Amino acid sequence: MRYLLDTNICIYAMKHHPGVLRCMQQARQDGLCVSAIVAAELAFGVARSAPEYQEKNQSALKRFLAAVVVQPWSADAIWIYGELRQKLKQAGTPIGEMDLLIAAHTQSLGLTLVTNNTREFERVAGLQLENWV
Repeated sequence: MRYLLDTNICIYAMKHHPGVLRCMQQARQDGLCVSAIVAAELAFGVARSAPEYQEKNQSALKRFLAAVVVQPWSADAIWIYGELRQKLKQAGTPIGEMDLLIAAHTQSLGLTLVTNNTREFERVAGLQLENWV
């Protein structure tokens, strides 16, 4: 496994963004995954869809999640989360809670986070980032 996809990259993929799909195809041999946190965010997005789109969006999400590994939250990630949150708070540069969970999970797995939100995640020291958009 080499790459963990952030929520926004998953959405680009499900909407068939050519650049993201091309990078995903090239990276498949290195391994792609999503965090259980990302999967939960995507499920929330489905739940808040307009009723006439929920079934279609849920089917698209199920197909997408079947094609990638969903990494469960781990004991290692909880300790990294605690340390990261404290460091960012002390520095006065906090990031959103879900993003912090995703960053901690990515670091606990030793992976590169693929995101279109590099500005937020750049605050996390040592987090490897790529933007495929």
